[in-house]
Amino acid sequence: MGRMDERIAIVTGAGRGIGRGIAEKLAAEGATVVATDVDGDTARDTAAALGGSAVGLATDVADRASVDETVADVRARFGRIDVLVNNAGWDKAGPFVDSDPADWDKVIRINLYGVLHTSKAVLPIMAEQGGGRVVNLASDAGRVGSSGEAVYSAAKGGVIAFTKTCAREMARHRIGVNCVCPGPTDTALFAEFAGDDPKLREALTRAIPLRRLAQPEDLAGAVAFLASDEAAYITGQTLSVSGGLTMS
Repeated sequence: MGRMDERIAIVTGAGRGIGRGIAEKLAAEGATVVATDVDGDTARDTAAALGGSAVGLATDVADRASVDETVADVRARFGRIDVLVNNAGWDKAGPFVDSDPADWDKVIRINLYGVLHTSKAVLPIMAEQGGGRVVNLASDAGRVGSSGEAVYSAAKGGVIAFTKTCAREMARHRIGVNCVCPGPTDTALFAEFAGDDPKLREALTRAIPLRRLAQPEDLAGAVAFLASDEAAYITGQTLSVSGGLTMS
């Protein structure tokens, strides 16, 4: 018996990286995973790799209509939604004073509005069911700042604050809402963001007390715990998974 048996779990941005790692972990714990990604092919690849009843759906979290369509599809297929993991994210590195306002819009639409869109669609369903678990992926950039990631930091700080308020509002419905903040994680997005610069990778690794970048499975374990009944009395919390890079 897995601790996620008979749970229906939506994981956004599950086509690769941290999202795929989370989808794999939840499935291994017994959940039926709905993997969504703006790249539908990668979402379907994740679902195919998970097997069982897993489903992959093309979903753009920045587009509320796309999110609503996906959530309606999941409810029609499975009748319920027990877990929502808001993982989808995007960033473009550079000093704020040199940034393009068009990129601000994209960063905020994906990282902040994406969480608003999915939460607006899913929370009423969980309330009607009498419970559920939401895990939002923010970032340590939203807690302590990160040079070259000003707007991303602002959006992720918003996710942290939104998580706390949702936890307060939804507690009476037995819905737990928590936040996981990854530190630097060894994914394709990190390689794109860092330009796969070995010097940056080395400098970051030296700055992390555990002396390595996170792997997707490092985040997946924390998310699976917060999505499970073992975390039934935990809500409104922000957990950094950063190898000790930030401590609070």
